[in-house]
Amino acid sequence: MKLNKLTLAFGSVMLSSTLVLSGCMDDDDNTTAPTATAAEAKSVAFVEFTETPAPSTAEEIASTYTKSNAIITYTDGSTQTFPLSYEKLFGVLDKVGSNPHPAGQLYDASGAPLMDKNGAPVVAETPDANSLLKVGDKMYMVSHLEYDWILADGSRAPSRAPMGMIQTAIEQDAKTGDLDAVDQKPIDFSGVNGLWIPCFGSQTPWNTHLGSEEDYDLQYNPLSSSYSRTTAGLNVMTNTYFKGTQTANPYHYGYFPEVTVNEDGSNSVVKHYSMGRGTWEASKVMPDGRTAYYGDDGSNVALFMYVADRAQDLSAGTLYAGKVTQTGAYAGNFQWVKLGHATDNEIRALADTTTFDDIFVNQPFDSASQSCPDGTTRVRAGSSFDECLAVKPGMEQAAAFLETRRYAALRGATVEFNKMEGIAVNDKDKHLYMAISYLDGGMKDNSLPASMEHLKMAKINAGATFTLPMQANKVDTDNTRINSSYVATSMFIEDKLMGRDIAADAKGNIADPSFTANTDNLFFSEKMRTLFVGEDSGTHVNNFVWAYNVDSKKLTRILTNIAGAEATGLQAIEDMNGFAYIMSNSQHHGDYISTMNAELKAAVEATGKVNKLDANFGYIKGMPAIK
Repeated sequence: MKLNKLTLAFGSVMLSSTLVLSGCMDDDDNTTAPTATAAEAKSVAFVEFTETPAPSTAEEIASTYTKSNAIITYTDGSTQTFPLSYEKLFGVLDKVGSNPHPAGQLYDASGAPLMDKNGAPVVAETPDANSLLKVGDKMYMVSHLEYDWILADGSRAPSRAPMGMIQTAIEQDAKTGDLDAVDQKPIDFSGVNGLWIPCFGSQTPWNTHLGSEEDYDLQYNPLSSSYSRTTAGLNVMTNTYFKGTQTANPYHYGYFPEVTVNEDGSNSVVKHYSMGRGTWEASKVMPDGRTAYYGDDGSNVALFMYVADRAQDLSAGTLYAGKVTQTGAYAGNFQWVKLGHATDNEIRALADTTTFDDIFVNQPFDSASQSCPDGTTRVRAGSSFDECLAVKPGMEQAAAFLETRRYAALRGATVEFNKMEGIAVNDKDKHLYMAISYLDGGMKDNSLPASMEHLKMAKINAGATFTLPMQANKVDTDNTRINSSYVATSMFIEDKLMGRDIAADAKGNIADPSFTANTDNLFFSEKMRTLFVGEDSGTHVNNFVWAYNVDSKKLTRILTNIAGAEATGLQAIEDMNGFAYIMSNSQHHGDYISTMNAELKAAVEATGKVNKLDANFGYIKGMPAIK
C-alpha cells in the first residue's frame, strides 16, 4: 500500500566498501552525476548535512518535512549532494494490507479490538520506537504504540489503555529505494500479561527488537498504600485487557520485552525480568552483545547497566546501578554498585507471588524531624516524596529486580536523574550518550543529606545530552571486576548538546530553536559519525530532529515536525540493500506548548493540516548506503 508517495532524488545505488552514485547533483560542477552503470566507485571520507530552517509560516509549522541535503565527501576530495525528503509510510488511522483495523488499533488479551465509551475503535495516536529489520530476504518494521487517552470525539479518556506493538511488512523498490507498507498485524503480548506504555526502543546486535515498558501508573505509592496514582493502571489491565478473567499484577510490568521476527512473518515475545523493573524509556545493547544501559524516565531515577552472562542472550545477567561523584558544573565520575544476579525465570517466579510488603519494612517519614525510624533508611526514589525502607531478610534479590530503583537508592547509588530518555552508543570512541529531557528535579541542589544528594546542578529546562566515556577492566564498589569492556566512567555535556533556555520569542519558543531542546530519542550512526537527536519538547513550538557530527562538532537541524508533535521512532539505517534511511515518527499532533503565540496558533489550526487523532510512521530518504 502506498501512502503519500514521494519520488527519490537519485537512482539506483550499489555499494560494497565504496559508493556508487546515480542521478544526483555534484557540488563540484553542479551537473547531474553519471548513471549507475557508468558511475565511478568512490570511497567515503565524510558525511554532513545541510540545515532545514526552522519553520516560519503557518503552513510550515503545520507540516512535517525536511529541506536538508546529505553531502558526501570522498577520499579523492570530490563531493556529491543528495537532496533528502520525508515520507509518511502510514498513519495510525490507515489500514495496511490485510489488517481490517487501523494501524493504531488497540486490542484486549483475546485479540479483540478495543472500543471506547462511544463505541468507536480505540486508536492510539502515539507511534514511538521503530526497528526496521531485514530478516532473510524479507523486511519488517516493529513499532510501538506508546499510550492512548484521546477518544474518537477528541475528548480525553478517563484513563490510559492497554498498549501494543505492530509488525509491518515492508517492500523496497530496488531502483529508487522507496519503502512501502504492504501488510500489518498486531503483535500478541497475551503470553506475557500484556504491555504497558512501550516508549522508546532499540534494535539488538542480533537483529531483534528490544522494547520498553514505561509503567508510571503501576509503581507502588506507600503514601496511599496502593499501586499507582490511583489504581487506574491495574484496573485498566484487569478490566479492559483481561476482561476480568484475571487480576493484573503490578510486578508483571516495567520490563524490557524482546520481539523476534522470523522470515515467514511469525514472531515471538519475551519479557526480560532479569534486567530489572522501572519506568524504562529504552535499553541499548552495546556492540559486545552483553552489556546494556537503560534510560529510566521520571523523577529521581538512576542509570542502570546490565551485563548478560552470554552474548546475544538477555535472559540472565548481573545488574548494576551508577553512583556519581560530581566533579564540575555538569560533570561527574561514575562508580558501579552491584545490585545482584538473576535469571528471567527466577524473577518471574518472584513477580508471580511477591508483594511490596513482602520485600520491605516500610515506615513513615517524619517530615518535622526530617528523619526515619531506627533500622530504616531514608530514600527518594522514583518520586518527589521520601520513604523509610529496609529490605527484609532474604528478600535482596526481589528488591533488586522488582523494586530496582528503590534498592539502588538503599545501596547508595545515585537516584537523582530527571526525565532520563534515550541511550545511544558510539563504539569507535567508546562513548555512551544519555538524554536528559529536563535537567531539573533531583539533579538540582535540594538540600538533602549527602548520602542522598550526589548531584547539585543548575537547572536547564531545555535539557541536555550527556556524553559518558566507557572503559574496560573496571571494578564495582565492592572491588569486584565487572565483566564488560563497556563500563561508563564519567559524564559531561558537549557544548552543542546543551539546551538554551530563553524568554519567549515571537512564536512562543522558550528554548533557543538553534539548539536541541528536551532531547528524547537518540541514535548514533557509526558510519556517518553522527548522533541523531529527536525532541520531545515543551519548549519548542515545533519539535526537530538534529544531526550532530561528533568529529566536526556541527549541529544541524534536518527535520521539523508538525506543531506540538514529538519526534519519535528514531533509527538510522546505514545500509538496507544499497540505501540509507533515517526512521522518524511523530505523535500527539497539535499538542501545542502553552507559550505559543495565540494568533500564530489560530493560523496553524486554520490550515486544516493538524489532525490530533492522526500520527505518522515515516522516514527520511534520499541517501545512498554508507558502508
